[in-house]
Amino acid sequence: MNNARVDMWGDPSVNWFVDYNYENIDEATGLPTGTLRIPAFLMHNYRYVDSRSILKNSCDYVRAELLSLIKEHGLPGMPHVKADDVVDIIFTSATELEFWVKTPSRTVTKKELSVSQKLQEQYWQRTHGTVRTALEQAVERLDQYGMVAEMGHKEVGGVKAKLDEDGHEAVVLEQLEIDWKFSNNPLQTADNELQARIIVREVFRENGLDVTFNAKPIIGVAGSGEHTHFGVMAKLKSGKLVNLFSPEDMRKESASSLGIGAIMGLLKHYEAINPFISSTTDSLNRLKPGFEAPVCIVTSLGTDPSEPSRNRTILCGLIRDIDNPMATRYELRSPNPYTNTYTALALIFISAFDGMKYAITSGKTQAQLEAELSKEVGESADYLATNRAYRTEKDVFDDFTQEERNQMFGVAPATVWENIKGYHNNPELVETLAQGNAFAKDLMDSFIASILKRWKLVLAHRLIPDNLDTVRKMVAIHTDSRNSVDDKRFAEVNDLRFYLAKDSDDRKSLFTRLIDALNSGEYDLASQLQIEMNDKMEELEAKYANYAKNIF
Repeated sequence: MNNARVDMWGDPSVNWFVDYNYENIDEATGLPTGTLRIPAFLMHNYRYVDSRSILKNSCDYVRAELLSLIKEHGLPGMPHVKADDVVDIIFTSATELEFWVKTPSRTVTKKELSVSQKLQEQYWQRTHGTVRTALEQAVERLDQYGMVAEMGHKEVGGVKAKLDEDGHEAVVLEQLEIDWKFSNNPLQTADNELQARIIVREVFRENGLDVTFNAKPIIGVAGSGEHTHFGVMAKLKSGKLVNLFSPEDMRKESASSLGIGAIMGLLKHYEAINPFISSTTDSLNRLKPGFEAPVCIVTSLGTDPSEPSRNRTILCGLIRDIDNPMATRYELRSPNPYTNTYTALALIFISAFDGMKYAITSGKTQAQLEAELSKEVGESADYLATNRAYRTEKDVFDDFTQEERNQMFGVAPATVWENIKGYHNNPELVETLAQGNAFAKDLMDSFIASILKRWKLVLAHRLIPDNLDTVRKMVAIHTDSRNSVDDKRFAEVNDLRFYLAKDSDDRKSLFTRLIDALNSGEYDLASQLQIEMNDKMEELEAKYANYAKNIF
């Protein structure tokens, strides 16, 4: 605060948006009032320090370094592309937006949602009524902004809408997804995502519906992701674009040498990248087994190059079309709608470049690179870690136990602090991500510090108070003291309530101990207590539900 001189510089390389207010019509023209939204860079002390500039600098750095490597070493495994013809590097990217919509002030029980999901009642369903109208209007609005909407559809979560006595929809709770066209400018990709969120929220609000982009708005039900696609292309002197992830023969190889290198780079550095992708308790709540969300650092290339497949249980998978080499790309499945897409893409491309550099300079063939990517745990490698596996074509959830997943792919962080430790415990990976000073180490550290601060504040002032409210509501509701079953079941509930929330002369409650650990900076202890709190709250809700169902 003692040096707050900042300047903002508009970015003329991307689209500027007019945010129209359709509820404020200008009397003179009959047109809605609009506010111009200008994507900009933030400069502090003559240095750009914002997320947009980090992404721009990262792409500029990778572009320059990759062009230099190609000029010096050529393109291994791509004899159909002459290195001397490459004049530029193009970064392709796209995001998918998932979200929940609901009628304000109306509730649906978690049990209803859970049962509906297990029965797959919302799979492939068409939208109805107000939700359909709002979804169609949102898609049309995206087109009006030039974002070229490709799809709007239902997702797996939700329940069938309930009607009132007049036939109007009284209770709506559904999960939706909207996709739009990719961009050759990662800055535009991230700008589009922010604008899309504004459009979606406003359009659904105009139709009387609330929207949430939280990663896991309801525990125990499918969360909302924002799968992020990325690719790298070379522009030739002729103006032609060549996908550097696609092999010469799409039926013999799944990906090119550079494509294999790119995913190796991302997976190798992912523990240090993860805090920038999943930076909140909400985001980590989504990444649990059983909800089609990734829990392991692992990839899939497909079982047969001649028959493309898509494994939806892995972290980052290869997307390909045999008849369209330009479509080859990777899909990172861990981001959520509140992931900072600017910093996420910056780290994706920097880490991918490190792997591509290895692919170019190692002298290895595509087959040798794929063999290293496909190595077993304990098998030594020149680039990847010995104690890890990085590829599987199996179902990560059904074909491996939790212990096997941990041994093969590493232990997934359960809390924000555990995720932050992945950054602090891997300084050599962080050093690589900071190469070229595109995403400078001090800016990374600042981002990590903000994550830590948010974790502490959300825990102490939102999650614990919310849990305390839940505990207070779980009171005895049976009046017949002659029923020993009811007495016993509520006694178990009450013991948990006291353990969680009630201090006494000789013992502090779990909530108090957690707050004390946060205040004293004992973050390892706080992380352990948060995990225990989550487990105890889940146990409490289950026990109370079992108690309540026996009450007439």
